[in-house]
Amino acid sequence: MPSPPDVRTAGLVLAAGASLRFGRPKQLLPYRGGVILDAVLATARASGLDQIVLALGGAGDAVRHTVDTRGCDLVDNPDYPAGCSSSIAAAIPALHPDTGVLVLLLGDQPEVRPETVRHLLEGRGRSPIAVCRYDDGIGHPFAFDRTILPGLAALHGDKAVWKLLEQRADDVTEVRIRGPIPLDIDTEADYERALADVQELG
Repeated sequence: MPSPPDVRTAGLVLAAGASLRFGRPKQLLPYRGGVILDAVLATARASGLDQIVLALGGAGDAVRHTVDTRGCDLVDNPDYPAGCSSSIAAAIPALHPDTGVLVLLLGDQPEVRPETVRHLLEGRGRSPIAVCRYDDGIGHPFAFDRTILPGLAALHGDKAVWKLLEQRADDVTEVRIRGPIPLDIDTEADYERALADVQELG
């Protein structure tokens, strides 16, 4: 069953991390003529979402000076060291009150395509939670019905969203997406691979 066409959708881009493992703000690394976060926001804008919320933290000032954030609602998360769950909790109050579905996008995952987001939303039906099932496993983006938002806001820690998926397994719909899980840039090797992917695609 397809998702109702009149459901208001929002995207939450998680870009508040301090990049401690990487040593410098990952979201501001050069990529495709801009920076990584530019690419993520371009995907969000091209996905047909009704609202884009951008959660900032460790590199918030630098993002504001470097990245084109037009059309985004910016949310500062002073508790960003506590993990991405704190950014979700900080951002949910900024959602339009009529939001029906929230899509989570990672600020360091620039290879997610707009058609993946659209396919996720189309394929979720009326499921409370929908995830992308790639050739090699489950990966972001994830979509959550508004009924799940209180549970999201109450999460704690860095991998709590994955734990929520385990706890609510019966509520999760897997939407088939062709290809591998998009690269999540955590290390210099990941970044080099992402740049190589760009060169390969021309």
